[in-house]
Amino acid sequence: MTRRWWSSSLVALVALLAAAGCGGDNGNGSGEGASTSEEASAKVGLVSDVGRFNDKSFNQSALEGLKRAESELGVTGRGVESRQTSDYVPNLSSLARQGYDVTIAVGFLLAEPLNTTAKRFPDANFAIIDYSVKAPPFKSNTNVQGLTFATNENSYLVGCMASMIAQKAGGKQVISAVGGIKLPTVDIFIAGYQAGAKACNPKIQVLTAYSQDFVAQDKCKEIALDQIAKGSQVVFQVAGGCGLGALDAAKQKGKWGVGVDRDQSDLGPHILTSAVKRVDTAVYDTAKAVQQGTFKGGTDAVFDLKNEGVALGKTSDKVPQDILDKVDELKQQIIDGKITPPSTL
Repeated sequence: MTRRWWSSSLVALVALLAAAGCGGDNGNGSGEGASTSEEASAKVGLVSDVGRFNDKSFNQSALEGLKRAESELGVTGRGVESRQTSDYVPNLSSLARQGYDVTIAVGFLLAEPLNTTAKRFPDANFAIIDYSVKAPPFKSNTNVQGLTFATNENSYLVGCMASMIAQKAGGKQVISAVGGIKLPTVDIFIAGYQAGAKACNPKIQVLTAYSQDFVAQDKCKEIALDQIAKGSQVVFQVAGGCGLGALDAAKQKGKWGVGVDRDQSDLGPHILTSAVKRVDTAVYDTAKAVQQGTFKGGTDAVFDLKNEGVALGKTSDKVPQDILDKVDELKQQIIDGKITPPSTL
């Protein structure tokens, strides 16, 4: 009787220890990991660029998408921060080596490292945010999917709003944009912004300059201050973390600022609106596709106004209704294909 009781107790103890082992650490190098159910059907990794997950922009939005996938889909997620560019390949390789069903690279800075890693791990799946798998350095990478955004569409709406705000305010008809590094993923925002501004206010002048940086806020602030000195009434930042400096310049000088990538209205009442790139949606949808077995390497997934992959963030309640109506009208025309905003400068 005693032996039978001891045997049963031992089995129970082993089961308990096994259950505890399954609930192990799901953290990451950045301390941003989230615990998930042991019944999760997919493992999704996320590697930041050097801007890291607290950039209040691109990387942060990606992490929010991963956390949503953990919460709603039950996937096991892990976010890994890159503190320097030399971390990219090791971070990507580590997740692939650990058997993650897909590893998502945040942004164009990881294109070369991801290409290298994808070749080393041909049986692993990867995705890259805001970069086409059809562009160099990728070549026949059937295990990599590009997650691209039609940000010329929502930026067209931002440009219209900004130019009409300037028109109603009177004075110099000038607005501006502060870009980070001059790349297609930056220029597509500015191209749409310029076109929308001209469409709604033919007299508007759009000043544009590049910081050649996505991190150093002082560089973007200096550019924005110069644009404001030249009459800019609205400053659109397209420079990630660096662009926070441009928005700070707008606040300091009592001008409007426009956020980028995620809704940046929490920065203050000087934020007119934001050109939101739903990076969170891209991460979530990719996790869902992997979970459902519909992930397609070697292709690009496109996020636009129609599928709500790009959008406007919270708009200031000081924007007149006629401007809001005009923006809504243009939005529908873009969705219907009646207007095709330019994607290049």
